[in-house]
Amino acid sequence: MKRTTRIAALAGIAALVLSACGQAPTGGGSSPTAGGTAASNFRACMVSDQGGWDDQSFNESGHDGLLQAQKELGVQINAVESSAPTDFVPNVNNLVQDNCNLIIGVGFNLEAAIHQAALANPDIEFALIDSSFSDASGNPVTIKNAKPILFNTAEAAFLAGYLAAGMTQSGTVATFGGMQIPAVTVFMDGFYDGVQQYNKDNSKSVKLLGWNKATQTGSFSGDFSNQAQGQNLTQGFIDQGADIIMPVAGPVGLGAAAAASDAGKRLIWVDSDGFKSTEHGDIIITSVMKEIGQSVFDVIKNAAAGNFSAEPYVGTLENNGVGLAPFHDFASKVPSELSQKIDSYKQQIIAGTFKVESQNSPK
Repeated sequence: MKRTTRIAALAGIAALVLSACGQAPTGGGSSPTAGGTAASNFRACMVSDQGGWDDQSFNESGHDGLLQAQKELGVQINAVESSAPTDFVPNVNNLVQDNCNLIIGVGFNLEAAIHQAALANPDIEFALIDSSFSDASGNPVTIKNAKPILFNTAEAAFLAGYLAAGMTQSGTVATFGGMQIPAVTVFMDGFYDGVQQYNKDNSKSVKLLGWNKATQTGSFSGDFSNQAQGQNLTQGFIDQGADIIMPVAGPVGLGAAAAASDAGKRLIWVDSDGFKSTEHGDIIITSVMKEIGQSVFDVIKNAAAGNFSAEPYVGTLENNGVGLAPFHDFASKVPSELSQKIDSYKQQIIAGTFKVESQNSPK
């Protein structure tokens, strides 16, 4: 499943960028027909964040969308893995040299590399999962050939927080993030609100560890690769009484799963349906899903048909871009009244009669 391109050092980046500018393919602006002969000439490419294509989380979900496009649309693909931040720029530039028509970066950490390459290669189309683009001062900017792929996961995480509060036996739940960035804290905001709403509705006092929405402070592993740190954080929450934990940290969540499994506790997964994508389905109550694979497929399909747009894609409950996974093995353990209440909130959020607000939601 892995196709890896690595350049060991950054010594040649300047030369690569200059070369990329001079040799950018001119096919990015063409209008191939998806599923037709021209689509077979369209080259869709992707660069992973740390963790690789088998991270059982957002990298793998993005790669699945790329493979779907290859199978169903007949486009050519190339996927390169990053094992460290120093790989990002060389990997993106390598795909520019590979005559890719569309280059997709997976994750916030690819923003600088995708941003730089998009400006240097206006005839190539780019997309970035989980981040918009900003200038040196942090102000949002629009790049005509670069599309943000964003997800308002606060909506689905609200439902997960409500579920966790309704399912806890200890009266304490927890969450932590990989890095304190909007694509992570938007989950934590929604989860926080779900717990608080459950307490309000049921006159309960379920405690949440790991995140305070009001102060925007909480617990973070520091990256998306250190599973040992995820295990340590989770053990710390368990020691404080938490029996349901939601890690928002990609592969770091596997460390959380190890700690939870050893202690007989439960998890809520994120990004993909953890029951299907991990080996820890027996402890995963549900997952806050971003339909990354489908969004990647849709962006490739539109680009291959000549309909690329820099307008951000924002996944919501309404457009099925985010959602709550089935309860799987826990279906019989979730009280029907709790399940019905969660579904009611979902419908209210879709209808716009109940608002889940987060300062970290994509605008």
